[in-house]
Amino acid sequence: MNNDRNEKLNVEEIFGKNVFTISKMRAALPKSVYKNVRKVMEQGGELSRADADVVAKAMKDWAVENGATHYTHWFQPLTGITAEKHDSFISSPDEEGRMLMGFSGKDLIKGEPDASSFPSGGLRSTFEARGYTTWDITSPAFLKESGTGTTLCIPTAFCSYTGEALDKKTPLLRSMEAINAQALRIVRLFGDTAATRVRASVGAEQEYFLVNRDKYLQRQDLIFTGRTLFGAPAPKGQEMEDHYFGVIREHVGEFMRDLNLELWKLGVPAKTQHNEVAPAQHELAPIYEEANVATDHNQLIMETMKRVAIHHNMRCLLHEKPFAGVNGSGKHNNWSLSTDTGENLLDPGKNPESNTRFLLILACILKAVDIHADLLRQSASDVGNDERLGGHEAPPAIVSVFLGEQLEDVVSQVVKKGMADRHLEGGVLYTGVSTLPDVAKDATDRNRTSPFAFTGNKFEFRMVGSADSCGAPITIINAIVAEAFCEAANRLEKAADFDQAVQDLIHEYLTNHQRIIFSGNGYTEEWILEAKRRGLPNIASTIEAASALTTPKSVSLFEEFHIFTEAELRSREEITYETYAKTINIETLTMIDMARKQIIPVCMRYAKDLAETVILLRDAGMDPMAEVEKLTEVSTMINQAQHSLKMLIDAEENAGKITHMKEQAFYYKDIVKPLMNNLRRPCDELEKLVDKKMWPFPTYEDLMFEI
Repeated sequence: MNNDRNEKLNVEEIFGKNVFTISKMRAALPKSVYKNVRKVMEQGGELSRADADVVAKAMKDWAVENGATHYTHWFQPLTGITAEKHDSFISSPDEEGRMLMGFSGKDLIKGEPDASSFPSGGLRSTFEARGYTTWDITSPAFLKESGTGTTLCIPTAFCSYTGEALDKKTPLLRSMEAINAQALRIVRLFGDTAATRVRASVGAEQEYFLVNRDKYLQRQDLIFTGRTLFGAPAPKGQEMEDHYFGVIREHVGEFMRDLNLELWKLGVPAKTQHNEVAPAQHELAPIYEEANVATDHNQLIMETMKRVAIHHNMRCLLHEKPFAGVNGSGKHNNWSLSTDTGENLLDPGKNPESNTRFLLILACILKAVDIHADLLRQSASDVGNDERLGGHEAPPAIVSVFLGEQLEDVVSQVVKKGMADRHLEGGVLYTGVSTLPDVAKDATDRNRTSPFAFTGNKFEFRMVGSADSCGAPITIINAIVAEAFCEAANRLEKAADFDQAVQDLIHEYLTNHQRIIFSGNGYTEEWILEAKRRGLPNIASTIEAASALTTPKSVSLFEEFHIFTEAELRSREEITYETYAKTINIETLTMIDMARKQIIPVCMRYAKDLAETVILLRDAGMDPMAEVEKLTEVSTMINQAQHSLKMLIDAEENAGKITHMKEQAFYYKDIVKPLMNNLRRPCDELEKLVDKKMWPFPTYEDLMFEI
């Protein structure tokens, strides 16, 4: 970590310092090999073994020159985090006992981790261990500096011996190829022959909490589950709205400075930092990148946040709801499409009503979201995110699209008249102060309650949880839009009168799928009723969303574009049930342990002290009315907590007897989770009653306001 706060940073020199960038590759490789590498990166295909050997040597030489002793295939299994197995560059000593450093093209391209110890949803049995990692040539290798030293990290995909994807990256790369192929068909229909590729770009805003490390280590729930399972509200939360965009505290600023430095060295374009809504909550947002690189970089952001926080005696919490009663954390995925010639396909232009290509693309996206709303909901499903979605802090669990006044008006015109002939102007914001400039307004406001909102030249998918990988939601968005593009292109490529056919198709799609458009307050009960009337799905939990993966329409979609096989989809559904059950099991056992060994014993000691005080006061001829009242209240809460604890223990034992994973997951949701809440209530009340000096672990006040 950088300890000199006064040291001047030259960001241009620092950025990408630990990345084997295109420019470093160009300088290190023979021209012919470099040309072949760029061709594979841009057009697909495979490097020859000879070329791979040359690249591997250049990569190894650069890494060793910068202090690396080991390399790893860095991949993203279905745990939702990254994985790595380190191998040193050393090879067998020569005849004179000198150690040689080696790294071949084979080492670069393929690795072989154990595939049976990662989640597979039945694709792999325990005895079937072989799996392969394969080099993602489009995502640059980088150096990770950590306690183990400097390691060359090679971004890779991860598949089983029988070929199924066991990671987040492989389906994402497949979806990128699908959206590229189908979007190019749309581009060609409008006469663009210059573009050779359409890229899905992503910018993922990352929210997180920082807490004091020493206080963190005093709480079993934070250590084992990443969130607080007990905790009464602090006297002050986010009610005053003074933390959002507030002045960044010095020690948090020092963390952010070091975080930026580490990320810039890794080539991560960290751009924006600020305080978020809740106390101790913050956000980092990067500049847009191609989807797979953005996903890799978001994983690096989360890893680096955790690592840097430790050096500042803090812990970074990425759980979606680490504290009850205050704002949770999300990861807003901003998604757009652009050609390799620099055109943003989601830019409506100055006159959206006459931008036919944009209107067709918009109509296709609305169709895709409407038809596959359940899949989009599923892509943002996570045990922790269940605690966040649907609250008055995050989008509801109902998927809808916000377009804004301007585009919604254009859509309305097309639906009513078959075409649009005008658009709403933004106007001017008059400040009323002579020394302030008048400001040109956008043609539409924003809607923070919308799950899928158009924000000028991109869509912002706001449902994703803070701890989740970007890979799953972006894979789904790419896939469903590719399908809509394909169906549109199939019709328009055969049309005798293209101009009329495209207008008819836009009118048809917008008319048939306008129900997905909603610009109101998604937090209200009225919207829930209205969404039901429209026929929009309202999927409340992760495990209820899991089956969306294996519906006939989903299987057909993913198999058509070779993104998932049916077996891969069923495995992911099974993993969802398994992960949910295991997560709630860990939370339950942690609650039981904290209540049984910490909370209830402390409260009993406090009740004993109160009882002894009552006896002493009576013996002294005093009326211990206040003490008796408090003793009664504390004793009542202890009895409720003890009763709830016993019921939770019984339910946990019953859950362990259920062998069918889906049934067990639903048992945890329907039976165990309500009992967890029943135990929490009296314990949180006891926290308010018991002497703070006696309370066995740091409170919300300690965690959020004393970092």
